[in-house]
Amino acid sequence: MTGTTVVAVDGPAGSGKSSVSKATARRLGWAYLDTGAAYRALSWYVIARRVDPTDAGAVIASLPDFDYRIGTDPDTYHVFVGDADVTETIRTPEVTAAVSAIARVPEVRAFLTGLFRDIIRHSDRDGIVVEGRDITTVVCPDAPVRILLTADEAVRMARRSAELADHSAAHVGEALRRRDAADSRVVDFMNAADGVTTVDSTDLDFDQTVDAVIQVVQKAAHV
Repeated sequence: MTGTTVVAVDGPAGSGKSSVSKATARRLGWAYLDTGAAYRALSWYVIARRVDPTDAGAVIASLPDFDYRIGTDPDTYHVFVGDADVTETIRTPEVTAAVSAIARVPEVRAFLTGLFRDIIRHSDRDGIVVEGRDITTVVCPDAPVRILLTADEAVRMARRSAELADHSAAHVGEALRRRDAADSRVVDFMNAADGVTTVDSTDLDFDQTVDAVIQVVQKAAHV
């Protein structure tokens, strides 16, 4: 796909995919791609156009005009749709509620997969850490490093609750389970495919998890 070393990272909600992948890229001096941001940005775009997120045909019709850009420098990370900086707004509850319906549309997944591959292809760094739900199996199945980052559900719920201090643990846990259940209808991100290394962070702190991921990268990619 590219001369750049690709590290593909999948995992369930609350597993630390984004923060661990970003820290790994920063430590290695590599690029970082958050694929989930594209699904969120498309959801924001659909809502902004007053399109029903559950109307697959209308969502598909929005794709040609979806002007999406994302930074791949882990230290200067921004998401744009057209001229709008949506880095923060794509994390709102309204957008989050629409993501799963939009992500289930096969034409959307195919369109965004092509977009991701193009971003990876044009990376100017020695490596790029790409994280999401189907990176090890669909987006980058031939990546030299493929990792499933996971943790026990109770631990993932506790971590997500700590991130969202304004929400109750019960609310966060239900949202996490609902998101995983909806997305698992489309792709299996709970079980490692053949050739994918599992990193279980249940008993690891953040820095230990990053160390574990980098060890897998160094062993598989010989860096």
